[in-house]
Amino acid sequence: MAPEEVTVRSPVPLIMRVAIVLYKLGSSAEYRIIANQFGISKSSVKKFVYMFCKSMITGPIKQLIRVPTDEEALEIARGFEASHHIPQILGLIDGSHIPVLPPSDGYKDFVNRKGWPSYVLQAVVDNNCCFWSISCKMPGSAHDANALRNSDIFQRAHLLPKCVKNIEGKDINLFIVGDPAYPLLDWLIKAYPNSPRLTPQQQSFNVYLSSVRVGVEMTFGLLKSRWRILLKRSDFHFSFAPTMIATCCGLHNFCQREGDYANNSWLEEGRDHANNYPQPNQPADPQCSSDGTSVREALTTYMATHFPLRTGHLH
Repeated sequence: MAPEEVTVRSPVPLIMRVAIVLYKLGSSAEYRIIANQFGISKSSVKKFVYMFCKSMITGPIKQLIRVPTDEEALEIARGFEASHHIPQILGLIDGSHIPVLPPSDGYKDFVNRKGWPSYVLQAVVDNNCCFWSISCKMPGSAHDANALRNSDIFQRAHLLPKCVKNIEGKDINLFIVGDPAYPLLDWLIKAYPNSPRLTPQQQSFNVYLSSVRVGVEMTFGLLKSRWRILLKRSDFHFSFAPTMIATCCGLHNFCQREGDYANNSWLEEGRDHANNYPQPNQPADPQCSSDGTSVREALTTYMATHFPLRTGHLH
């Protein structure tokens, strides 16, 4: 993004170019307003934003968002177990719909179950509210399970850290926790379907699992409170929106690791703005693999044996 050495007029300094991009992503202001604020043209604001985001995707984001190493994975699992008692959790997965300006051709594909156009941001987060996997290529009409099946993490699930641990006589790999919209797999565990026939142990397991899943909702809240461009329909072309969204996720991780935490007023404002675009509910995915079922049963037995049974309501 550095300016050319030889120019007709005095170039916009690099630090100012970056500031302009961060102002745009953090405020969601229009190009015209930012141009007036910084005393440059609207076309320059747009050019700097596109340059920054495209460069993030080809460079720094690969270090900012990546699958944990075995050592890092064990540290994440220890963190989740210390706070929520459930062993072997590698991450929490969920989807969040981000408003976009959809194309006229194919508009319906982008309209989600709440009636507004969006992209589905699928993300996996760790115990420190950082993303270690993201995917943002499915339009809003896609179900979370379809977004999963079209993501890299699904295609490369066999390459995720394993770090096997014997629990209740069964060897269990590290796994990801999801909501009912996802399939039950040996590496992706979700709660039991709500039913009057659930045992107290199964109900308790659901409550423990629900409490740990709050972490991914908190992470999305932090992300959007920092980068408010994600809270409203931006003026970006729909084809560029995934690049911008991924950039915001990378910047979020940078802020988290640098200890630059969002304050409560940001979070409150973020929640207020988010109400303008309510998140659509997703139907449950009935797919349950036999391996996933046996892993969940072993975890249920372990939790019921070692910790008090809980009762409560799922989200």
